[in-house]
Amino acid sequence: MTQPIQVGIIFGGKSPEHEVSLASARNVVEAMDRKTYTPVLIGISKEGKWLLCNTVPETLNGKAHQHIVILPESNGKILNIETGVTETSLDVAFPVLHGQLGEDGTMQGLLKIANIPFVGAGVLGSAVGMDKDVMKRLLREAGIPVARFLTVTRETVPTHRKVADTLGTPFFLKPSRLGSSVGIHKVCGEEDFKKGLQEAFLYDTKVILEEFVQGREIECSVLGNKNPRASVLGEIISQHEFYSYQAKYVDKQGAVLEIPAKLPQGLARDIQNMAIRVFQTLSCEGLGRVDMFLKENGEILVNEINTIPGFTSISMYPKLWEASGISYASLIDQLIQLALERFAQEKTLKTSY
Repeated sequence: MTQPIQVGIIFGGKSPEHEVSLASARNVVEAMDRKTYTPVLIGISKEGKWLLCNTVPETLNGKAHQHIVILPESNGKILNIETGVTETSLDVAFPVLHGQLGEDGTMQGLLKIANIPFVGAGVLGSAVGMDKDVMKRLLREAGIPVARFLTVTRETVPTHRKVADTLGTPFFLKPSRLGSSVGIHKVCGEEDFKKGLQEAFLYDTKVILEEFVQGREIECSVLGNKNPRASVLGEIISQHEFYSYQAKYVDKQGAVLEIPAKLPQGLARDIQNMAIRVFQTLSCEGLGRVDMFLKENGEILVNEINTIPGFTSISMYPKLWEASGISYASLIDQLIQLALERFAQEKTLKTSY
C-alpha cells in the first residue's frame, strides 16, 4: 500500500496577517484527503520560531510545541533544535502564510534551498505579487490597465495637495507589501493623509497612493502552472465604506459575496482572460486570486494579485473554485500535484557546466 504524502502545512508567521493565516491553515488541514495526504503542522510564531504542532492552535505558544528547523538540502527532514533528532520529514510544503516573510518570496527561497517542493508561486512571482509598486509597474508595462498611483517613502512624501492634484480626492493609501487590507486608509483630507501615512509606515518602508475607483469589485481565482485556468467570477459588495480588514474578518455581515457575479457572458470571459494575463505576466504558478475593478463604462482595472489568497471559511479563492465545480478537497489535491509536477520539471535542469 502506498504511504500517504507528507504535506508540511506552514502557517502563522511574523506578519500582521498572522491570525488570518491560522484560520486559513485550519480549513486547509480539515479539507485534506487523509488517505492520500498526512498533514505535518508547522507553526511560525510571531517571534519567528518554527514549531511542530499537533493541531492548528488558536495561539502559537512556543512552550507548548517542539522547536524545529529545516536545513538546506535536507530533502524535507525536520530536526528538533534541542535534541538534534529528526522528528519527521516532508514530501511537499504547503505555505499558508499571508504577508511578509511568507508570501513575499522569502519562504519560497528557503524551501528551494532545502530542496522541498512547495505549493504556489516561486521566488520571483511571490516577491513581485507582494510588492504592489513593482507589480503595478510590470502590469502597466505589459499594457494591462491599472489605476493611477504614486509610490512614496518617508523621505519622498509629497504634500496632500500635490497628491490630490495628481490622483483626485478621495484617494487610497496602503503599505506596499502587505495584504488583508491591513493599514489601508481612504483619504478625504489632509488630516486623513497624515494619520494614514503614520500607520502605513508602521508596516512598510514604502507606501502606495492610489486613485479612488468608482466601480464593482470583481475577483477571479486562477489555478495552474504553464496552462492556468480561471474560475467563475465573484463580486464583493462591501457593507462598509470599503472592503477593510474589519469587513473581511471581524464583521460577519461586513460584505456580501455574490458568486457567480452577475455579468454578461462576454464581459465575464474578458475578465477571466485578463486574470490569466496578470497571472502569467507576473510569473505566478500554482494559484493566485486576481482582484479587479469594473467601472460603469465597462473598463476593467486590475487592483492586485494575491499569490497566497485566504483559505478561511469566507475566502473567495476556494469559494470560486467550488462554484466552478472543484471541491475544496479536490482543490487542495490539485495544488499539491501542481507543486510536485513543477519540482519534477526543475529537477531535470542541469546545475553544472
